[in-house]
Amino acid sequence: MKWYIKCLQNYANFNGRASRSEYWYFVLFNLIFAFAAAFISAFLRMPILYYVYALGVLIPGIAVGVRRMHDTNNSGWFLLIPIYNLVLACTEGTGGLNDYGTDPVNPEPDFDFESAKP
Repeated sequence: MKWYIKCLQNYANFNGRASRSEYWYFVLFNLIFAFAAAFISAFLRMPILYYVYALGVLIPGIAVGVRRMHDTNNSGWFLLIPIYNLVLACTEGTGGLNDYGTDPVNPEPDFDFESAKP
């Protein structure tokens, strides 16, 4: 649940990287809440509730997908390629530093070599 909330708080950030767990937990909880919103909308006969939810998580979903593509050291535009983006979303991200930032799973500590000199 913390990954879902983190993605919603980070809703318009298309920079950086998202780990596999961040991405897939967002997808899982998004599906659960979408089904719940659809069920409630059908029960109350107010489809606008589902549409409001779907529109509300559209930008955060795209943003976490772009950050997931960045974790595999690919451009966010790879999100538009239907099957290949699923393959990239399932693969492990590049370790350490890549073109889009530090590793979200094992960030390297910031160590200043200049201040460590005797």
